[in-house]
Amino acid sequence: MSWQIPTQIEQDIISGKAIYRTFQTGSGGQSILPVPPNAYAVIFGYDFSPAGGGLIFQGGSFNPASQVIPIDTSVKPFENQQISFYTGQDFYPFLHHVNIKTTINSVALNNDLFRPLHEVDNTPIARQIYITSSNDVTISVGLIREITASANAIPVTNRTPELLTYGGSGQLSNTQTNLGPAATPIQFMQPSPKDYAAFAFGLLPNGANDQMFASPDVANGLIDPSAYAATIYSREWIGNLYFLNLHYALYTQSVPEQRG
Repeated sequence: MSWQIPTQIEQDIISGKAIYRTFQTGSGGQSILPVPPNAYAVIFGYDFSPAGGGLIFQGGSFNPASQVIPIDTSVKPFENQQISFYTGQDFYPFLHHVNIKTTINSVALNNDLFRPLHEVDNTPIARQIYITSSNDVTISVGLIREITASANAIPVTNRTPELLTYGGSGQLSNTQTNLGPAATPIQFMQPSPKDYAAFAFGLLPNGANDQMFASPDVANGLIDPSAYAATIYSREWIGNLYFLNLHYALYTQSVPEQRG
């Protein structure tokens, strides 16, 4: 387990100032943790069982001559999954990489091509967080289907010196990554949105962000796990979706001070 009850919260629970609660959700991409009036919640950890857990999918092909086993495109969205929390005041995204194990089936096709088997790792992920909210907390969980990126060579600046960084190396690095709708994407800018124009990459576009997270879109961003499963596979596969268990303390009083 990679999280524990913070000391102050544990003391508040023991003394009766707070109540330990859990919130279990899963399957669909959108959930809301209710927070009663004149109260606030402090979410301090979660356990996440990734979507696709238990799935073994057969697809793609393998050529023994190349020794390359590509992951089938229909399985790839399960590799990157995002959990995000919106409190009405703040937004907290968390990205997770989920391993996919690929093996070769023994059945040969066309004498030299074999059908790979792809298995999504269903090992639960535990994470410590600290989110305070006096409002209902909106929880979004999804798979990241596609991203697009633009690359530029990083110039030498006072923050990207030669030899110590990629500045002046001439290598093309991703400087703009889109993880959302093609028309209005959330654009992750590197090395820094603040100096994007100073790096001679052009004007800072709308939707620029200094952190990487995906926004919902059926083609180029975050997609609902249950909707994706029903579309790509079938409703029979619905049982292999994610589960998310939040651990939080509920204080039945107004927030006494700014707690982050």
